[in-house]
Amino acid sequence: MSIPSSLKNLGVRTTRSGGELKVFSDSAEGIDVLIYDTPGSAHIAERHSLVKGKGGMWSTSSGLLVPGAEYALQAWGPAGPQDSFSAEELLVDPYAKGLSRVGNQWRSVVVDTSFDWGTTKKPQTPLDQSVIYEAHVRGLTKMHPGVPLELRGTYAGLGHEAMTTYLKELGVTAVELLPVHAYLSEEHLLSQGVTNYWGYNTLNFFTPHNAYATKAAREEGPSAVLREFKQMVKDLHEAGLEVILDVVYNHTAEEGKGGPRLSFRGLDNASYYRQDEDGNYIDTTGCGNSLNASKPVVQQLILDSLRYWAEETQVDGFRFDLAVTLGRDEKAEYHKDHPLLEAIRTDPILSATKLIAEPWDVGVGGWQTGNFADGWHEWNDRYRDRIRNFWLPDIAQARETGIAPTGVGGFATRLAGSSNTFSAERGPVASVNFITAHDGFTLNDLTMYNYKHNIGNGEDNRDGANDNRSFNHGVEGPTDNPDIIAARRRTMRNLMGTLMLSAGIPMITAGDEFGRTQHGNNNAYCHDSPLTWVNWELQEWQQDMLATTKHLAKMRREHPAIRPTRFGVFGERIPSASQVDWYNTQGEMMENEDWEDPHNRTLQYVAASTPENEDFNRILMIIHGTEQPTSVVVPKHPGVQFYEPLWFSPHHTPREVPGVLRPGETFKLTGTSILLFNAAN
Repeated sequence: MSIPSSLKNLGVRTTRSGGELKVFSDSAEGIDVLIYDTPGSAHIAERHSLVKGKGGMWSTSSGLLVPGAEYALQAWGPAGPQDSFSAEELLVDPYAKGLSRVGNQWRSVVVDTSFDWGTTKKPQTPLDQSVIYEAHVRGLTKMHPGVPLELRGTYAGLGHEAMTTYLKELGVTAVELLPVHAYLSEEHLLSQGVTNYWGYNTLNFFTPHNAYATKAAREEGPSAVLREFKQMVKDLHEAGLEVILDVVYNHTAEEGKGGPRLSFRGLDNASYYRQDEDGNYIDTTGCGNSLNASKPVVQQLILDSLRYWAEETQVDGFRFDLAVTLGRDEKAEYHKDHPLLEAIRTDPILSATKLIAEPWDVGVGGWQTGNFADGWHEWNDRYRDRIRNFWLPDIAQARETGIAPTGVGGFATRLAGSSNTFSAERGPVASVNFITAHDGFTLNDLTMYNYKHNIGNGEDNRDGANDNRSFNHGVEGPTDNPDIIAARRRTMRNLMGTLMLSAGIPMITAGDEFGRTQHGNNNAYCHDSPLTWVNWELQEWQQDMLATTKHLAKMRREHPAIRPTRFGVFGERIPSASQVDWYNTQGEMMENEDWEDPHNRTLQYVAASTPENEDFNRILMIIHGTEQPTSVVVPKHPGVQFYEPLWFSPHHTPREVPGVLRPGETFKLTGTSILLFNAAN
């Protein structure tokens, strides 16, 4: 991708004599910068008119543009249908590295970026060994008893030893943080007395969200907030944990037409936002506006922001919210080889990070799962839906009609890495497997509720998804019925077991490892409360669920056959693939008719690694997807002398199972279960 040289070095660059400020606007007729006397002061020490140069670049210099200085921009220009200038408005520099709020006004702040990283390095966890933990900075630590009170809900709290120790013991390798770019709550939420808790409403792409810093750092100023963020990353890295940021480059907090004029809109509405000739926003995000990724200035902004976080703060990867919007051309049509997407995946700095796309948006042709280029990984909604169907609504339908709607075919494809979705070039690790995420039901709630319960959101239960692919097992919400409780908890273990034992990169939502609930709210974006904060006071059954998740992470780590990086090819030995054989309940190779028969809900799966860097490994997994018990004959697989039990989902907590199974032996399965064995010579 060719970016005009005029778009380089935007924002404030420190010089020996102060600082040089560069701002882009192709449409403005004039831009001023106001530099304040001291932080928080209303007195303007200097006002400079920026000089327009080539390619829409405006610049000026000042001896006052030094770390700690607060400044704001004013811009004026034409009143065309795509313009939104207002000379009186004070605007944030799109490249500001720090922000402060004085009264109702945002100011940009020049920050001190110095930090001692010591010998700390990025963990660079291999893709197949990665286990992602999606979490909210505030919600994860707000109620954690091991985190000091003054650090709870902060960057420092996440980096505290109590959290890093927990995450390491859990067995995850990366923390994927909901948005930490400076963001605002939408005006309609504020009018209702609630806030945007999740943070998908970005004000600035270079500044860490101030509210997630400790009180001491906030009082010291933006430079201290940045240092605290970096210290969090350093602490996590020293524990061997990677940091992935959920980034929202598809839209901004300026909302729809008539929304607040905060930064981009007031500087160059025509360049930054996708509009028609009459100035109507072409919104593919559902948030009021869409950044126009077909424009070089937007492409450069996103690339510069990503590099800043990857280099300056040393984060390890990015999850791109509504990534399809970033791949739309001047006609708003998606292309997998869009210049921006190509520039991100081939950039020498960014290509060394983990790049995860949310492969959809709400525009025409917005669902693009599997249609990103090599080097990208994708949230796999096909995986989510199929796994949920198998263990939840399929079971519900079987109770009503006596037969589930589908057999094991689609489930097996997802278990083995979704080869029908991702190309051989990309392999199983292109798939980020998930069953839940921040939006939607928690793992526990999938087993407790058939319907969303979002009345507390203030939208009369209209918001949030209606199709949850959940199953309450007979009662909506909590119950004292021991049979229903047992069935729900077994289903949670089956869901977590499937996730952790599937080929691909698993993502756990914070709290699912021990059965957190949001009481049926599947869209808790506006709740900054105990509803969304992780509750660390665990009941006994939750301790059991936590032990199960830890054990599954251990099984995944110790058995490379579970985590291939390439797809196997029948009859060929593909390095770093798993050679897979599928067996029916009689221990015989699956036939074509076995795959789609809805009566066939039991599957045996032998996977043998073809290692390049690890020892040879082979496992047997048995999946039984009905509530009726059945018997299986374990397969006489070439080279296997016995099957050693590793994990049985019917057990409340992991425990050793004495004895082994010999090939050809018959084994009795209880209803809805997963069994994992080491297939030994």
